[in-house]
Amino acid sequence: MEDGQVRDLVIQRPNLARQLIEEFMVAANQTMVNRLEAAGLPMIQRIVRVPRNWEGIVETAREYGEHLPKKPNCKALSAFLDRRRAADPERFPDLSLTIVKLMGPGEYTAFVPGDVPIGHFALAIMDYTHSTAPNRRYVDVVNQRILKSILDGSDSPYETDELDSLSYWLTGREKASQKAERFMRKAAAAVLLRDRIGDVFEGIVTGASEKGTYARLITPPAEGRIMRGEHGLKVGQKVRLRLTKTDPYNGFIDFDCVGRT
Repeated sequence: MEDGQVRDLVIQRPNLARQLIEEFMVAANQTMVNRLEAAGLPMIQRIVRVPRNWEGIVETAREYGEHLPKKPNCKALSAFLDRRRAADPERFPDLSLTIVKLMGPGEYTAFVPGDVPIGHFALAIMDYTHSTAPNRRYVDVVNQRILKSILDGSDSPYETDELDSLSYWLTGREKASQKAERFMRKAAAAVLLRDRIGDVFEGIVTGASEKGTYARLITPPAEGRIMRGEHGLKVGQKVRLRLTKTDPYNGFIDFDCVGRT
């Protein structure tokens, strides 16, 4: 953004600094769980269940000539994604999104020390929570309040039943915030492109089903629906797209496919 105007869209690229910070955050969150568990206090954990649609993940890997075990294996999945990121960084964001959808969303749940933890499949760890960002997530405030009660030598401010209710509510708020973020990205993209009707862009097909065919532009990385020329297109296929319409208020971008490889 510049002077109240959308000037460009940028994809956040992974690098060693971000990866290092992520590792420290995971370590800090695991330490929080261990500290609360040692005190015998209920807490809220962050979980990602074992994927119900593992077969879909296996089939997706097979399309890339890769073989994954029949039973869910987070390390094998991580290795597959690392190889694809190195082999085809241009298409990797779309593959990553596909895997995330097949894996299922993360959620919050109350955990009582002594119970069997569900774990976080994507991170391949059993004891994990969110506690490092109280400035942007309420669940972090809850867990830090519990930690503060330990440091103060006082009773926990939350009963298990209250943590159950909070977990359900927090999961719902997270889904709502993600929906709002997705819409704002679409609206920003529509604003950025509204003066470029008729221009032709290079793109990649990101979705093809009965609900519609969608593609993401290479530059800027805006996604929209292919309204004409979509028949026979496959996910991952490179296409040339003519911008035909934008609707910032609804977050819609429409294309015609004018070329394909």
